[in-house]
Amino acid sequence: MTPLSFPIRTECPPGACVCERDALMQAPGGDTRILQLTQAEEKKLITRLENITSLADLRRMQERMEQQLGIRIAISLSPNEVRTLRGIAILVEEQRGLCRKTRQSIPAAIKKGMDQRPEIAYELLDEGGLFASS
Repeated sequence: MTPLSFPIRTECPPGACVCERDALMQAPGGDTRILQLTQAEEKKLITRLENITSLADLRRMQERMEQQLGIRIAISLSPNEVRTLRGIAILVEEQRGLCRKTRQSIPAAIKKGMDQRPEIAYELLDEGGLFASS
């Protein structure tokens, strides 16, 4: 196990999570960026996602999360009509070291932010659609 130069997330209780944190730490050359997401940092991230201001802000957050932590998020629309936020699917890809609860709280925070600012959902619906700007 190589020592890391940054504070890392404490491990989950045994049997409560399947994040494979220990396996990630022992793997040579593994992507350990996700371990920087301590519980305090996760709270900041969730708060930030709940307070997104626009679709551009959300896209910027997606990019930063992928660059800094390796977290990839896919946001897609239902192939049928989207009438509520339930028609917008937000998927956080599985990765070693990413806690199951975190994978659930990120989409919930994004949807909460969209619920507070419905114009973000409208922008998302318009993205690549008939009314999208070229």
